[in-house]
Amino acid sequence: MGHSPYEIHFLGGITASGKSAFALEWAKNRNAEILSCDSIAVYKGMNVGSAKPTDEDRKKIPHHGLDLCRIDEEFNVIRFFEYAKQVVRKTMKERKNLLVVGGSGFYLQSFFEPIADGVIVTDHIRRKVREIEASGGRKELLAQLTVLNPQGLGNLDVNNPRRLIRCLERCMSSGRSLEELSKDFKSLPNPFVGIKKNVLWLDRENPDVERRIHHRTQRMLEDGLVEETKGLLEEGLEQNPVALRAVGYREAVRFIRGEYCQEQMVRKVNTSTRQLVSKQRKWFRKRLPLSSRFVLQEGYSVNHDEVDWISGA
Repeated sequence: MGHSPYEIHFLGGITASGKSAFALEWAKNRNAEILSCDSIAVYKGMNVGSAKPTDEDRKKIPHHGLDLCRIDEEFNVIRFFEYAKQVVRKTMKERKNLLVVGGSGFYLQSFFEPIADGVIVTDHIRRKVREIEASGGRKELLAQLTVLNPQGLGNLDVNNPRRLIRCLERCMSSGRSLEELSKDFKSLPNPFVGIKKNVLWLDRENPDVERRIHHRTQRMLEDGLVEETKGLLEEGLEQNPVALRAVGYREAVRFIRGEYCQEQMVRKVNTSTRQLVSKQRKWFRKRLPLSSRFVLQEGYSVNHDEVDWISGA
């Protein structure tokens, strides 16, 4: 009799949906370890704003994907993917179940689709592109990119300077157009072939989400979000544009600088969190099967045996 394929369970969901509590209960009853799929929780010291599991929770269930680097270091989806492969190998070897939990769509996507095509960008190319940006800004970046892509830029967000920089670096490094790079990328094999992937994502009705976001913001402030942010600024938060833009931290930074009063900060955090929830929903609806959405009711205690996990790929 052949062995059943190894399975990974993926628990996605909007911010403030209750993923962490759901994950802990599920993992506890299924001999599972948890891999956090959160692009902010990878940074040491970003605890309150990322709602990291407590030390007590980590003692109950082994967690991976937390505190992987300093705040002044760069961390990206490629580094996360390499780390995730190590975690998968470990849990497979130990015959443990693995639950991947998070709301960072790009990190989750790395389990289902290729995320790197092998184009190497040298420091020389990076410096050259930075010089182009410094001399002419977004307009000059777009002009240079247009020259290298005479057949058009497709659906590229031309108003996003960071996207323009990355695309120009890749075109200059490879000598290929964005269209050619896209075709090469789509021909790459999917990751984790031979592993069954079961998915579920949690959602809530809007009035319930609104209340939970409000309580989440208040709890973060009570737990020391502002004080934590002050410490992170001293450790180099401003050198990390990705972390600096994280919901909660960016508003706390403006409060610390005197740009917001506390009431404004709270209102901005709530607004930013609602906007994040909207983006997360769009990503899950586009990327995951419709049947994998599970709407949690306010005050309802979930029986995990009643939840249907759906094959993701």
